[in-house]
Amino acid sequence: MIELYYFPSNASFAPHVVLHELGIPFQLRLIDRDKDEHKSPAYLAINPNGLLPAMRDTRSAGGDGAVDSELVLFETAAILLHLADTHPEAGLMPPLGSAERAQAYKWLMWLTNTLQPTVIAYYYPDRFVAPGNTAGSAEVKAQAQVRAGAQLDLLAAEFERHGGPFVLGERYSVLDAFAFMLCRWTRNFADPARSRPALAAFLEGMAQRPALQRAVETEHLPKPWF
Repeated sequence: MIELYYFPSNASFAPHVVLHELGIPFQLRLIDRDKDEHKSPAYLAINPNGLLPAMRDTRSAGGDGAVDSELVLFETAAILLHLADTHPEAGLMPPLGSAERAQAYKWLMWLTNTLQPTVIAYYYPDRFVAPGNTAGSAEVKAQAQVRAGAQLDLLAAEFERHGGPFVLGERYSVLDAFAFMLCRWTRNFADPARSRPALAAFLEGMAQRPALQRAVETEHLPKPWF
């Protein structure tokens, strides 16, 4: 059984969408950030970073219900790759060893190492300055918006290059749930992802997918979704 530790609209959203795409049984475990449950000893034993998401994947070898193996993961990209690799029939990543797989790795690492940290800097600028440095915090936030704009331009250019509806072109993959989530986080920016026609089309298409709609409804996310 898969358990996803989540909080609405956090980085757990992408794996939540992918689990619905797979159509497999799973359980959601709410970690209430408003009550600092992500910093509790119980949760820190699962993810010592005190961040969301985390996922527990337990498997039984027999019919007695006893746990044969247990895997605990954190980091959104790692969880997405694990879900794709353990459910190859869903085709949520290109074949191993292919050029398409290499491109998928490139864009997944870009999403998690480039765009996501920039957007996080916008929401949590105090993490990057000394305590009480309000002017510095404001500058970090402002620069994060500028950097995010350039990065979103790059992502939009990739859609324009291949002309497909998904990050990898014609093929839906785990990258699309991740990209939707990050673009959604820019919805209140001065220059949000949706201001770029190529990304607006991507977001609108993703919003029509039943799996994404189920995740949005479960997490009670208000409109505008992006």
